[in-house]
Amino acid sequence: MGVSRGGFSSRMGFILAAAGSAVGLGNIWGFPTQTASNGGAAFVLVYLVLAFCLAYPAFMAELLIGRYGQSNAVSSMQRMSHQLWQKRFAFIVGFGGIVCAALILSFYGIIAGWMMSYAIEPVMRILNFNDAGKWLVEQSLTRNLLFTSFFMLLTIFIIRRGVEQGIEKWSKRLMPMLIGLLILLIIYVFTLDGSREGFNAYLNPDISRIFEPDLLISALGQAFFSLSLGTSVMIIYGSYIAKKENLVTLGAQVTLIDVSIAFLAGLLIIPSMYVAQAQGVAIFAEDGSLISGPNLVFDVLPTLFNGMGFVGLFVAFGFFVLMSIAALTSSISMLEAPVSFVVERHNLERKKATTLIGMGILFISAMIIFNFDVLFGLVISASTVYGQPLIAMLCCVFVGWIWQRSEVLAEIKAGNPDVEHRLFWKIWPWYTKFVCPSAIALVFWHSL
Repeated sequence: MGVSRGGFSSRMGFILAAAGSAVGLGNIWGFPTQTASNGGAAFVLVYLVLAFCLAYPAFMAELLIGRYGQSNAVSSMQRMSHQLWQKRFAFIVGFGGIVCAALILSFYGIIAGWMMSYAIEPVMRILNFNDAGKWLVEQSLTRNLLFTSFFMLLTIFIIRRGVEQGIEKWSKRLMPMLIGLLILLIIYVFTLDGSREGFNAYLNPDISRIFEPDLLISALGQAFFSLSLGTSVMIIYGSYIAKKENLVTLGAQVTLIDVSIAFLAGLLIIPSMYVAQAQGVAIFAEDGSLISGPNLVFDVLPTLFNGMGFVGLFVAFGFFVLMSIAALTSSISMLEAPVSFVVERHNLERKKATTLIGMGILFISAMIIFNFDVLFGLVISASTVYGQPLIAMLCCVFVGWIWQRSEVLAEIKAGNPDVEHRLFWKIWPWYTKFVCPSAIALVFWHSL
């Protein structure tokens, strides 16, 4: 690993950074809302199965590509290639993931801006600046542009500082805060009337729903989105891992942390909805389904917090700070993907590249804000519903069919000398070659 590229200084640094990338609004906001609208515990069960059976093998493929190539996504994949068509295919897959990461960050920044404005609102109310507080939670071009810009500038600030002093340092600070806040909020909600019914709805699955096509598609998309697959993020993070590290256990640990925090987020959000219902807040739509999507976080939960009286202001502040931290731990990884490409392929200085690319993505965010009804949902669908699974599938194809098996084994053995005789190596190569691409392709085809 070249000194100029930087790298993670410790095993824990990588685990927290990769988990931070994986643990974002996809876990804290997306997972509970998907759970609410897809059968509750049935969705949780399917998500857990798909996370380990499809997302983890694909996650390992991306980590291996990155550590082998020791470079950005495009260069790493091209180093695995031996023929011209393979190098061209590598460019399409690698660059496609980078574009996907940039598109996700463009809408992610908008949602993160909302979270930050909602976090400040209870502070304004405590200080008796009620008009300012009201402005912070009302949709407006000015508010959206201001807070999206602030969030993107914060992301740019961290990435400008590099891997060890930027990504790793801030992940070590933010991830413990996130987990601590999440656990404290769960404990508090558990003490409120109505929470037991919510825990029951969350933890008792309706087995008859687990094979519903829409539920399977939503669960697979959630698993891939929450692990940052198909965005080149894990390829570039993999390139910063020392050769001595055991990628099999590292990948499993990050997947376990990601899934655990998603599960904990559900333990907070779903019972909170039933607490809100006990306080007279409508949590069911007219058709009898649970309210999900933006309405869950931005309408139902604030109403719940308001019903708690003065203490609700502090709970609201803690909750939306939690959401903002989760957003930031993911956004720094998404910006790193295009930045690493420009720095290494075009020899641009990191600080300059970070600023230029960050401002470019902010410009796309502004375009979405000005054309919100048309572009917001379109960008989300293009990047997360279609882009991520497709790119992740192609990465599995690359590792399974193009990368030479002896080179794959040598790369894994660099940090795990006995892996050839373990269960992982007996299953993972053919699983990545046949099962993962086929399963992802089937779900992707059905979603079309």
